[in-house]
Amino acid sequence: MTETEQVLPLSAAALAPAVDQAPLAAVVVTAAGSVHAANQAARTVFAHLEAGSTLEEGLPSWLTDAHHGFLDQRGTGGRPQPTGRIGERSFEAHPVRLAGDSVVWWLVEDTDAQLARHALGLERARTAFLTEASSALLSSLNLRRCMEVVAQLAAEHLADAAFVIAPSYRRVFPSVRCLRGEEPAHVELQVDPQEVPGLAEALQGFPPVPSRWIDPAAAPAWLVPGEFGEVGSIVVTPLPGHGVPAGALVLLRAAEHAVFSQDEEVFARLFAARSGAAMSAARMFAEQVSITDTLMRDLLPPVLHQIRGVEFAGRYRASLDSERVGGDFYDVHPGTDEDVESLAVLGDVAGKGLEAAVLTGKIRTTLHALLPMAEDHSRLLGLLNDALLSADSTRFVTLVLASAVRRGPEVHLRVTSAGHPPPLIVRATGEVEEVPTRGPLIGVLPEVVVETAHIALAPGETCLVFTDGVTEAVGGPLGEEMFGEDRLRRVLAECGGMPAEAVVERVHMLAAQWIGRGGHDDMAVLAITAPRGQHLTAVGGQGRGRYTA
Repeated sequence: MTETEQVLPLSAAALAPAVDQAPLAAVVVTAAGSVHAANQAARTVFAHLEAGSTLEEGLPSWLTDAHHGFLDQRGTGGRPQPTGRIGERSFEAHPVRLAGDSVVWWLVEDTDAQLARHALGLERARTAFLTEASSALLSSLNLRRCMEVVAQLAAEHLADAAFVIAPSYRRVFPSVRCLRGEEPAHVELQVDPQEVPGLAEALQGFPPVPSRWIDPAAAPAWLVPGEFGEVGSIVVTPLPGHGVPAGALVLLRAAEHAVFSQDEEVFARLFAARSGAAMSAARMFAEQVSITDTLMRDLLPPVLHQIRGVEFAGRYRASLDSERVGGDFYDVHPGTDEDVESLAVLGDVAGKGLEAAVLTGKIRTTLHALLPMAEDHSRLLGLLNDALLSADSTRFVTLVLASAVRRGPEVHLRVTSAGHPPPLIVRATGEVEEVPTRGPLIGVLPEVVVETAHIALAPGETCLVFTDGVTEAVGGPLGEEMFGEDRLRRVLAECGGMPAEAVVERVHMLAAQWIGRGGHDDMAVLAITAPRGQHLTAVGGQGRGRYTA
């Protein structure tokens, strides 16, 4: 009340007959604190209310306290409206002061309003919980972590304990168990899901069975944590995924708490739907990562090393720093014995990124299948050209083939270029020479005619094969100049006598410095070196290499 209190100028005795037929429950209380009268509606509310009884005998405590408080507070209002429950019903009490300090209390039932307010509050709390749960579930694409979050949220907000059970793998069910207030724990279950009604069906994605169908006393020992105590009720609900079930959620409530209501079971299914979607997304992500890693192993450049007295080293950098593969590649296929050449291949597929990398993988696989023809570069390239022309792709590739074998102190090479920049020879003295080989692009013309050069490398000399991503790298002081072949030659002139690993590292480092933070194409370099070991110098292996017919 916000205005001066008004007193009805009637006595309790005068008002009682008029109140008796009122539709609202009304109780007239005298100044002495006894019940003077109660109308018919009030007598249906208070079964044992009689005239002359004290307030404590006939009225609930909250109404008695409100009456005493009302008499003690005279004048202006500001008092909260008395409310309380009588049995299962909720009422608001409205006092009217009569002459002689008697009071008539009118009781207005607001049970429906209270239920509506409770339902609204509960719905808001559940919506907030689902929002929080969605955020927590989507914060990680790790399946184990996602299962932990589901179990912990369910134990804290829906039950006293929760079990998240994933589909079986080799007859083992990966699971997470969590008790309220504790950390989730991973367990691997080797159990029969038929022991719990509805669990086998939930793991297959079938609708849940009502909790009243599940006897808590029959719960198997593996389902109930040892420190949990007696189980009062159990809910089993599926975790639906994307196309396939993500698992099942089992909720346990202790015997001292109320059993799951139908409304709580429905809400548990809503939570399970979001949890299953998150677990399914995490599982799909894990599968994609595994598939990508498996495929990537065949697309990544190999780790090179010395093979039968010949040093091999390579470096690769994709056009985008966020990618690991692209259109440039190199491979080295060792010979079957000491006298058989090892085949080194460096190529550049038209395009960038994953599309180019896919074609790169196909070309590398085809070349591996054609290794029996490695002695004849022209035939091998012709067969690869036919394979690309018959494919649906319109992309082409440039290649350099280098067959290397150790003969005494020297390394002998057969080098064939097909549409690719000619390799460069770095002599031990620092001189840089271009290998005289050329040929057309692979995958464009119906015939391939190539020229193969024969080269001998003395100890400390290197044949460097590179893609145009190195020479055409744009950068420098102004960021507009190409690295160029002349600059590459000057760099190589300082590499005479270096091992293969040092040569490729220096070229790769200087090209990267030249580019800076600018854009660039895929870059690959491959070095083939005659090592300068003691066993070579002992047989006079310091002389200059030569071209041979």
